[in-house]
This record gives sequence, structure tokens and C-alpha cells, in this order.
Amino acid sequence: MTVVRIPLRSAKHHFGSSVSRGNRPYNEDAFQAGTIEIPAFAKRRPISLTRLTPLQGAGREGTSADSASGDPQVFYFGVFDGHGGNECSDFLKDRLHAYVEDGARDFELESSLKKVSDSGASSSEQRRGPSSSDLAQAGRESLDAIKTRVEGGTRPARVPAAGSSEKPASSKADKTAPPKGAPPLKQSESKRKAEELERGLVNSWKEVVGGYFKRFKPQYFSLSSGGQGHILEREVVRGKQMSTSDASGDHTAEGVGIETVLTYAFLKADLDFVAAQASKRDDDPVLADRPLNDDDILGKKNITTKGIGGSKRFKGGSTCSIALISTPTPTPFWHPASPSTLITSHVGDTRILVCSTATGLAVPLTSDHHPSHPVEAERLRRYASVFTTDSFGEERVLGLANTRAFGDIASKRIGVSAEPEIRRLEMSPAEYSFLVLVSDGVSGSLGDQETVDIVKEARTPDQASRDIVSFAVDYGGKDGEADNATALVVRLGGWERRSEGGLGSMGTKEVRDWRKQEALDPRSRRT
Repeated sequence: MTVVRIPLRSAKHHFGSSVSRGNRPYNEDAFQAGTIEIPAFAKRRPISLTRLTPLQGAGREGTSADSASGDPQVFYFGVFDGHGGNECSDFLKDRLHAYVEDGARDFELESSLKKVSDSGASSSEQRRGPSSSDLAQAGRESLDAIKTRVEGGTRPARVPAAGSSEKPASSKADKTAPPKGAPPLKQSESKRKAEELERGLVNSWKEVVGGYFKRFKPQYFSLSSGGQGHILEREVVRGKQMSTSDASGDHTAEGVGIETVLTYAFLKADLDFVAAQASKRDDDPVLADRPLNDDDILGKKNITTKGIGGSKRFKGGSTCSIALISTPTPTPFWHPASPSTLITSHVGDTRILVCSTATGLAVPLTSDHHPSHPVEAERLRRYASVFTTDSFGEERVLGLANTRAFGDIASKRIGVSAEPEIRRLEMSPAEYSFLVLVSDGVSGSLGDQETVDIVKEARTPDQASRDIVSFAVDYGGKDGEADNATALVVRLGGWERRSEGGLGSMGTKEVRDWRKQEALDPRSRRT
């Protein structure tokens, strides 16, 4: 069978991206999309669903491109919203995925699909997909199995009263909490090596930055390295303390998963960026006079020794949201019959949404890391007492709206860190219609449901991404001012029924029409 590889960014029916600088003189946003070389982290299917029927020959199986390890490819999508310049957002765009790949190797992460079942099914047999005809039939059955409904309490968005100064709420005002993530999976037994890596990184933060980092406890890091514990580590320790029997407790359940790798990758990337900026002067004429290829190695493509940032110290930073998708079989995640696992890793106020096929509602997978967020307020008030309120009533930390970000070296000591908020979502076949990643220029202007409803009216993800950005820039800006705006739209299994659940795209149509009318009315901009 011939496997055809199609560049992801050219597959307009499966992926779309759009970027606009708005009314700003420069664009500080960036994005990334592709596949990365890490072991699969998808939840394995039950054995009853992986057995082949007599009619399923190897030549008729549905297949897709595999990674070098033999696992189905892991897809990577990211949005980066820079502030103070684009050095940090470009650094994340070009290198963050490499930190994730290196972290998976350093922690000796193994595939979640690699185990052998009790009934003797091998890993290769478990990853086999059904035949092409059965796959098409399974896709139709998965779509038909979705029972659309209007969720209780769902009402069309309310249009502000005529003559009032009220504005429709944006994603910033949406208090909908992200769903509780699925429990992590253990993918590595190398606990001792993991503890050494984690302890070294935590100590580096203490030495290089200090302040808040002298007592911070990274999530998914081991207790011995100063973290909050590996997978089930707290439960195992508690079981040992409560029982005198060495046989009690499931000691094999404790281990390292992809969540630990993502936490390590984010903190390591941030440390490298901050250390690189701290080693520079605000204006170093020696660095400025060096040739552009000064870091190149003759006869070898250079990546690791290339300088981070420009010739001057960069004092800005960037927020970041990435989404990784892994499937248990070679059937791609956008097929209606394919289950998949989505993991998000998030810092700041960029945003990730999925749309429920059954209800048509936007499901946020990230929360804005602002001083007003209860978790962030509790995390920072134990150390920092520098919360201020601007003229618009918004709390800030040393003038920053975000309490978590990459870079921002002047605010690191008081706790503006890159500790990621990580969430695992197990997606059943056709359960969700599409995935959306947006920067602050979109989420600060439009509500989550408005963003999702714009996608529902588009024919392809490519058109949807362009429609989101153009609407946010043309009609969503405050007083005619539009921030940098970036949107990524990724097709999921329920795409073909994206407009059928709940109120369809009509729930926010009146609000969107109102925004257009207000933007085109010159009297609405008078002060």
C-alpha cells in the first residue's frame, strides 16, 4: 500500500491558520503546527475492539503515516502571543517542540500502546485499524450515534439594550471552568533518572532567579525533587504511611507520564531564555557587530548553539498554548470513527477550545492566568504583595496582566513563571467537531461561543480561521483598536455535524450582527 504524505498546512479541509497584526505596527504573535517525534500517549483501546475479523487482511487495513518509533504520529499545534517584541514568541515557535522531544528522550518515555495484553495480543496487533470499507461504515455509525440536543439553560446570547454602554462579554469575562482532565498514564519506569533531571532544573531556578522559585513546587515533579508528586506518588506515599505491610499499595502504578515531560520542557525552555537574556547587556555593541552566521558550525547544521534572542537583552515575554493529539491506531484523529487523546499545556491568556458535537457548545480547555483567578491569587499572594489595579479595574502584577508567561525577566522573582496548566481530554469517536487555538487578540474581543459559531458557518477549517481573525480585527476591537490576532482551527471527528448540536450557529448571530453594526456606526465611537 502506498502512503501519501500531505503537508499539514496545505490540507485546508483539515487545518487552517490565520494571522493579522490588527492595528498594531508589528505582529508579535506566532504559531506552529506539525508532528513531533515522541511516543504515543493515547489510551489503548479495549482488546475486544482490536481483534481482526477473518475478512480483514493486512492489505486492506486503513493506515496512515507512522513515526520513526512505529507509533501513530503525534500532532502538535501551538499559539504564542508575544509582548514587548517577538523574540520570545519566535523562540517558542522555533524551539519549544524540540524541548518536548528532548524531554521525552531524557525521561525515557515509552509508548502507551506498547504493552502486551493478557490475552496475547501484541502491540502491533492492537494498533491495527479496520479495513477501509469497515472504517467508512464505522465512521457513519459514529456520526449517527451522536444525539444532538439543546443543553439545559442554553439561551441565545443577549444583545445590549439600545443606548446603553454595555458590551457583549468576551472570553475574559466568561467564568466557565474547564472540565476536569482525565487521569495521567504512566509511560516510564525511570523514576531515579527523572528525579535527577527534575532536581537539577529546580536547583537551577533557585540559583539563577531565586525569589519565588526558592520554594515553588512544580506539578508532576517528584516529591523528592521539591515537586507535587509523580503520577500516584502521593497515594503510594500515603499508603506506606498508613500501613505497616510492605505489600500494601500499588507500587507499580507510580511513574512518569507525558505531563511530567511537558512541565519539564516548559520550565527548561523558560530557564534557557531567561538565562540567555540575563547574560546580555541592554545594549551590547560587541554582540551587535557579530556576523549573522557567527553561531554556524562549518559542515554541520547548527541548532543547539544558536543564540537565543537578539543582540540586546529582551525584557518582554510570551504566553503560550499548545495542543498534542495522539491516537491508539493509525486511523487519523479527524476520522469520525477514531478515538484520540488530546493534551493541552498552557501558560498565560491564549486560549484553546473544542466544540461539542452533541450540544454545539464551546468547551474551554484553558483558563486565563490573571491575578483575579483564584488559583493564581492563592499561588502568588503567599510570596508577592505587588498586585495593583489599573484604570479599567483589572488587577496586574508589576504592570503585567498575566501571572504566567515565558520571559519577563524583571517579574520572575515574584512568581511570573512558565509552570504549565496541563489537561488531558479523552475524545470518543465524533464526540467533538473541531479544535480552536486563539491568541489574546481574538479571545479578548469575542466570547468562546461566538468563536465556535463562526467556525460552524465556514466550509473548511482554513476558511474558519480566516473568518475568526477578520471578525475579531474588523468588528471586535475596542474603539477601533485591534490587537494582533491569531487563530488555528483543526478538524475533529464530528466536523460533518458541527452545526447540528444545540442552537447551531444561531445562538450568537444577533450579537455578532450587533458588533458589525456598532463597528460600522461612526457615532458609536464618540466619547
